[in-house]
Amino acid sequence: MPAQLPAWVKALVTALAPYGGWGLFAIAFLDSSFLTFPILNDLFVFWLSVRRPERMLFYATMTALGSILGCLVIYLLAKKGGQAVLRRKARPEQVERIVRWYERYKFLTIAIPAVLPPPAPFKIFIIAAGVFQVRLRHFLTAVVLGRGVRYYLVGFLAVRYGEQGITFISQNFLQVSLLAVALVAVGFLLLRLASRARAARSPQSSR
Repeated sequence: MPAQLPAWVKALVTALAPYGGWGLFAIAFLDSSFLTFPILNDLFVFWLSVRRPERMLFYATMTALGSILGCLVIYLLAKKGGQAVLRRKARPEQVERIVRWYERYKFLTIAIPAVLPPPAPFKIFIIAAGVFQVRLRHFLTAVVLGRGVRYYLVGFLAVRYGEQGITFISQNFLQVSLLAVALVAVGFLLLRLASRARAARSPQSSR
């Protein structure tokens, strides 16, 4: 583990290691719902995957599931009356910009912030999705895609580069972020193509 990491992060990683994926699930849920642990989930996925590469898929999956569930809680709460919370967390011009984004790109407005690391203001977009009554199916699909790409990519880099992966990510942060966004965009296009193919087959099957 690199010496430059804060002592409390090292202590948390050490304490979390015995719980593996279940500890990741709990922390990811709390981070995406009622608390905030910037970048901590990524560090945990990374270091546990470095320690046990054969369990990387499990670690990434549990972290993604915890985060998705936490996002779902915030989304449902915001759907019932989160407009005031959104106004408190975002400036008026930010709210107007988010409204325009949701009007044009509902799916990508959730999926892209979901894949980006801090300081991207992800929770604002989750609250906005509830406030603007984004369909649950669209919301979950976007969050699953964004969070899945993020944590599987972190796990892959951990397995590929080992402890040097932190250095690789810090030195190539922009490229890694662009790769994550590109993977989300590809996933989005594949989903759109699959949806259109189903729609094209539907009239034929009803004949």
